[in-house]
Amino acid sequence: MRRSFVVILVSGALLSALAAIAAADDSTHELIKKDRQQIQGTWRVVSVEVNGEKTTPNDGETSTVVNGPDGTWTLHENGKLAGKGTSTIDPTKKPKTIDFTVTDGDGKGEQFVGIYELGEKTRKLCFIPRGLDRPTDFSAPFGSDRVLITFEREDAK
Repeated sequence: MRRSFVVILVSGALLSALAAIAAADDSTHELIKKDRQQIQGTWRVVSVEVNGEKTTPNDGETSTVVNGPDGTWTLHENGKLAGKGTSTIDPTKKPKTIDFTVTDGDGKGEQFVGIYELGEKTRKLCFIPRGLDRPTDFSAPFGSDRVLITFEREDAK
């Protein structure tokens, strides 16, 4: 009798733990879905800093990224397709994390790890090649090998 009582207690504890894990997975899934919806659309690059050097687009030059609802993206430079890729995000991390892979164009096969920040009409992305330490802040100082990009939304949301 005592043995079956212990089995029931242990089983109950395991079921409670599994339910908590499932609820956390649902919550994470909803956060990912929410951020994906906010990221989806066309974003114009307004500033870039690479390894401590700041650049701004020249007159008449434009770079845009079109983000799909499923983590796909395309990079366009002066209206021409320059690259494609995929990404995964984790909005539960502080700061929020992103991993992405170039699947077509310059740098095909390259992988990057980074962080992102979303505003209503702006977005920041700071990243570094996979294998190096993920950035923990939005900076790209000299010698860091980081890239920091600021975007503004082009399409109305």
